[in-house]
Amino acid sequence: MRRIFRLIVLGVGLGVITGTVLKAIALHKKNNHFYTSANQSSQRIFFNKNPKFKNSSRSKYQKEIRNFRNIPIENEIRILSKRWKEISTKQNDLKASAYLLLLEKGRYASLAPTEILPAASSIKIPILLIALEMIDLGQLQWNEPLTLTKDVIGGGAGWMAYQRLGKTFPTHEVATEMIRVSDNTATNLLIKRIGGIDVINQRFKSLGLPATTIKNLLPDLQGTNTTSAIDLAHSIAMVDTGQVLSPRTRDLFREVMSTSVTNRLLPAGLLKGLGGNGRDTDYKLQIKGYRIYNKTGDIGIAYSDAGLIELPDRTRAIAGFIVKGPFNDPRSPELIRKMAASMAAVLQPKVTLSTNSDL
Repeated sequence: MRRIFRLIVLGVGLGVITGTVLKAIALHKKNNHFYTSANQSSQRIFFNKNPKFKNSSRSKYQKEIRNFRNIPIENEIRILSKRWKEISTKQNDLKASAYLLLLEKGRYASLAPTEILPAASSIKIPILLIALEMIDLGQLQWNEPLTLTKDVIGGGAGWMAYQRLGKTFPTHEVATEMIRVSDNTATNLLIKRIGGIDVINQRFKSLGLPATTIKNLLPDLQGTNTTSAIDLAHSIAMVDTGQVLSPRTRDLFREVMSTSVTNRLLPAGLLKGLGGNGRDTDYKLQIKGYRIYNKTGDIGIAYSDAGLIELPDRTRAIAGFIVKGPFNDPRSPELIRKMAASMAAVLQPKVTLSTNSDL
């Protein structure tokens, strides 16, 4: 009887233990299945909503990108286009190109927008875009260390050229310094990591930027690297309208662009058109309800500036300018400021008072 009782107790105990273990295993499988399904579902949503990821993997670079031209553009702002032509005609020995797009309204103004001109440092805008695309594709990490080598050292703007060879910098610092202080060595370092000049030019074409080409590493004082006002605008518009980049990397694009310290062309011109001037340009624009994420270029024979403009009514505009002329001719940057100032009337939103009786 004792043996039978012990066997019964032992059997019950083993049954309880076995049941507990099996339940734990089943719960683990269920949770793991839920995590895997949720992860796969989120990936499907991510790929399906981003044309370049459709029917692809992160390891492949697809050319199925809906470019900026798919954004409906309805009406030309003829009064502004005419004004730009009048302003530029007074300096007929300067080559000027300009483009403005009101994103929400689909209206635009232009002056020789497809003219191929020296890009100067404004070409760093589409370079930043391509680097962030690689992050989305898993081809580059935002904190990946990049090693300074002799072949990427570039003169002119920036401080990285004066660091010891072999020193490493995280990608986020390289990309930020490329925009913040227009560091040419940082730019060359990023071009090399992307895959070199040929690879980056192929990606420019894939994005629908026909005028944008790199022929030489920065600083390119001869102006062999080219772009157009509309290409610069396209680079920014494709990002801000969600046609390229995931929401997270789109935010990185804005954050990096916001660090630019040079505001003497597009921002200063717009501020003047709004009735302001002097120092603290960015602050004075923000007081008036405007914020500009821009990147300038200056190689003496050509000046450029392009940026995203947030307006007081929370709508957005994108503007791009390039002027080519005699070396260090002060009329070239001044022409950009005048064209930017002339946008003020178009970029001042109308105030509509609320009819809510509770207000």
